[in-house]
Amino acid sequence: QVQLVESGGRLVQTGESLRLSCGASGISLASNHDAWYRQAPGKERELVAGITRGGITTYTESVKGRFSISRDDASNTMFLHMDGLQPEDTGVYYCNVRPFNYPRTPGPYWGPGTQVSVSS
Repeated sequence: QVQLVESGGRLVQTGESLRLSCGASGISLASNHDAWYRQAPGKERELVAGITRGGITTYTESVKGRFSISRDDASNTMFLHMDGLQPEDTGVYYCNVRPFNYPRTPGPYWGPGTQVSVSS
């Protein structure tokens, strides 16, 4: 059974930093394609950052240079380090794992989310 659990979200002030974590069980993060999404109030869920099984990273334009996605293979944990947080970064952040051979393998998988709130 695949389980993803995010942590690290909280209320911060503009300009502060946060690191989100996503612990995985039942699936290897390093062997698949992983990502962080966010959903702001009243908006659709959007891709924030992704990392392929080969380690290639991508970022949505608004977070380039401020956010960094990474993985720790030993602990099977994914991170999103966020610097220079702005009010528009507020939202629920979700980790996502898409099996590399999807759709032949079931997925993708989502965590329940962690709330990030940035006050101005």
